[in-house]
Amino acid sequence: MRRVYTRRSMTEYDPRLVTPACLHLASKAEESTVQARLLVFYLKKIQSDDKHKYEIKHILEMEMKILEALDYYLVVFHPYRALSQLLPDAGLNDISMTQLTWGLVNDTYKMDLILVHPPYLIALACIYIASVLREKDTTAWFEELHVDMNVVKNISIEILDFYENHRMITEERILSALNKLSMKP
Repeated sequence: MRRVYTRRSMTEYDPRLVTPACLHLASKAEESTVQARLLVFYLKKIQSDDKHKYEIKHILEMEMKILEALDYYLVVFHPYRALSQLLPDAGLNDISMTQLTWGLVNDTYKMDLILVHPPYLIALACIYIASVLREKDTTAWFEELHVDMNVVKNISIEILDFYENHRMITEERILSALNKLSMKP
């Protein structure tokens, strides 16, 4: 769904329709298909608003629009494989570092990083953050990699900015914003 909205506007594609269409498409891609009629059944159960009642044909039409928006390319590479190879190479494969870096990678899925940067750079940024937090000196290891540390540091800053911004978003602020959005002019 994020990939769709990196290419199309929310005003162009209604999120209330894109969400089930993406779920339907993802289930097909993962070879565990969730039938469109089942999605429609549950949508009708949870959406009380008659204006946005979608039928099977709507989901299937949106599925095609999503495929077109993504240029029919559904593959997304993940940082976990690179992370599991890089941690032992850096000598940081103890349980504490593994859990910390794995958690950092998990949190990057709340951002668009996976859609912008190669997975190995995201893994390196997570290792960099974890090594700084755990006060492990990885300078020599990073130098051996011959990787552009400015890129790794910029990705690290994006991750840390996310944590800083996420901390400032309280439930009260979210409810206030939702109330403002739902008010009619």
